Amino acid sequence: MVRYPSCIMAGCVVPWNSDNQFMEDLFRDQVRKLIREGTQHLYIFGTAGEGYAVNTRQFIEITRAFQDEMHRENCKPMVGVINQSLSTIIERIEMARDLGVTRFQISLPNWGALADKEVAQFFRETCGRFPDCQFLHYNLLRTKRLITADEYARLAGDHENLVATKNSTDSMERIHALLTRVPQLQHFLTETGFVYGSLIGQCGLLISLASANWKSAREFFEAGQQRDAERLIANQMELNAMLHLLIKEGGPGDKIDGAFDKLLWRLHDERFPLRLLPPYEGLSDEAFLRFSEKLRTSFPRWAC
Repeated sequence: MVRYPSCIMAGCVVPWNSDNQFMEDLFRDQVRKLIREGTQHLYIFGTAGEGYAVNTRQFIEITRAFQDEMHRENCKPMVGVINQSLSTIIERIEMARDLGVTRFQISLPNWGALADKEVAQFFRETCGRFPDCQFLHYNLLRTKRLITADEYARLAGDHENLVATKNSTDSMERIHALLTRVPQLQHFLTETGFVYGSLIGQCGLLISLASANWKSAREFFEAGQQRDAERLIANQMELNAMLHLLIKEGGPGDKIDGAFDKLLWRLHDERFPLRLLPPYEGLSDEAFLRFSEKLRTSFPRWAC
């Protein structure tokens, strides 16, 4: 039995005013709109959600607002916890748990790559410490090591409350290994990986670029559920071209994930600011206008 449903999972991004203060009303509007028009499977504080940047006060303030809005709609919130310190990770899980949160997204500390025994201890101190909670592991190269399918199989055997993974890979070899060797976990894949993954097994869609238009995004997900290769490939070609457009219009220099995700949400709410918590830089208003105009003219099916 798969421990978590196959679904579309989306992250919420956090609006900051010019003084870097949390804009709660805009955030609550975003959560309500995503539930109504997108998906009930929402989380906060991934990399795009600036989980690496918030302080403890902000963590509690935003988690409380998120839990409140999700509870109003009878949805279960998922809260990401990213930190260098394992004790801080445990502390923040406890804080969110006290607010009623029971689903968490965790990633390995990334100051240095963890050894095998250290990985096992990390999961004992998170999944093992909180048996009444469910955990999704966010598997990303920023942590300096990726958990393999065989390692997931051992960890899933040790911890029944490890229920899912997030993998941004487009490697067919890695995707095949995850879906065939660890089928009890629900593996959430970004758009490119989802195309291949859905053709060989059950997986979830970790939505990013496709969130530009939720109607088209749901059609894409349904094509995966039906293993409709022709529709999947057609969608993938469009999304790949959109990604190149987004990066081009974003301007020179590398940008962190949240810069692009905030631009994508602004397509749905033009009040939403593009700024990130310092020292990171968001995209410019001009970049947003260029991308949104070219999206309408070149990819009308994905325009908001």
